[in-house]
Amino acid sequence: MITFTKQTLSNGLDVIVHEDHHAPLVAVSVWYHVGSKNERPGLTGFAHLFEHLMFEGSAHQPSGYFEPLQQAGAAVNGSTSADRTNYWEVVPKDAADLAIWMEADRMGWMLPAVTDARFQTQREVVLNERRQTYENRPYGLAQFGLFEALFPPAHPYRWPTIGDPEDLRAAALGDVHDFFKRFYHPANASLAIAGDIETEEAFRLVRTWFEEIPAGPALDPIVAPAAVSTPGRIVLEDRVELSRLYFAWQTPALFEPGDAALDLLGDILANGRASRLYRRLILEHRLVADVAASQGSRELGSVFQIVTTAAPGRRLEDISTIVLDEIRRLAADGPTPDEIERGRRQAEASFVYRLQTLGGFGGRADQLNAYNVYRGTPDYFDVDLRRYLDVTAADLAAAAAMLDPERVTVLSVVPHGRAEEALAGSRSVHVR
Repeated sequence: MITFTKQTLSNGLDVIVHEDHHAPLVAVSVWYHVGSKNERPGLTGFAHLFEHLMFEGSAHQPSGYFEPLQQAGAAVNGSTSADRTNYWEVVPKDAADLAIWMEADRMGWMLPAVTDARFQTQREVVLNERRQTYENRPYGLAQFGLFEALFPPAHPYRWPTIGDPEDLRAAALGDVHDFFKRFYHPANASLAIAGDIETEEAFRLVRTWFEEIPAGPALDPIVAPAAVSTPGRIVLEDRVELSRLYFAWQTPALFEPGDAALDLLGDILANGRASRLYRRLILEHRLVADVAASQGSRELGSVFQIVTTAAPGRRLEDISTIVLDEIRRLAADGPTPDEIERGRRQAEASFVYRLQTLGGFGGRADQLNAYNVYRGTPDYFDVDLRRYLDVTAADLAAAAAMLDPERVTVLSVVPHGRAEEALAGSRSVHVR
């Protein structure tokens, strides 16, 4: 559904160009195939740290990236996940050369600008972000405790993307430089340009600015150790008013069989007032204040979660009983035709919505890069959509069966001093 032309430069950089002349805008998006899963215990948080450092400046643009791009009328941002890091700009067409040059400069000439002073400053920014976003926010540490319970110590999904504060404090400038040299280079990147630009002109600009950057080292695929299969109940005491339950299962990786069905299953269970858990937990029994379910798809293996906050005075045991009972019913009886059709419509609408913008998070440039990085080709939109449209009742019942109550890890987050309100048999966890 998205027309494009793809070329690969001699240094290994994949370049994807999508022309759209409806508005005088150009989106530039770079995906580096590096995230927190490429780190290792004792040296975590580097991918997210570079999300900050790469906006601070490069050798030929040492004063930062936001001001010159925003003065040109650009929207600018980036993000880091466990599996990838991305940077993007949406600029007026006359500023396309500026955006492409600046992306090339921080890919090829970044490290001269990463001085010890800049490194220490941005490290403190990240540590403060961790305090504000996670440590000092209600339920903010829940995911950290949950993933530590789900994955063994050496598994690359065990630690959070923002990193361990002790690792960040102990890191040296040389460690950070080595991480950049290993992962931030053309052969580990995908560049998408979308919008009001001629295809040949886009490739000319890319060759001008990127072609002399060395390819970088070859990277071996990550082989994750076997994940923990023993289920369990854990409890975290937190500065919260209402207790909350997190149910989590290890599930098939992104694009593997069952991944799309579990996406749809999350909608059937907890998306909207017609969903099963909303009806039973909120409308019928008034046990919870909210409920959500989702398949967190990742390259090496996914995690399906159900999260629900108890209403005042309600017991977590009663909530857990209904959640697991509803999953058993779905596995045994399958979904209704209406549930299947609603899920397909929602999936199709979500796909179409992502194509409404040129760039940014989820726009066409972003989507082309995602498929190119994860599947080796940008031409995957129709195949991906069919994964959802072709899901059957039997597929959804099989997906529900993956959520075996005997395999679930359940985290109870309770107010400080009230550990007895957690599910019976929960062991205490403490998150740094």
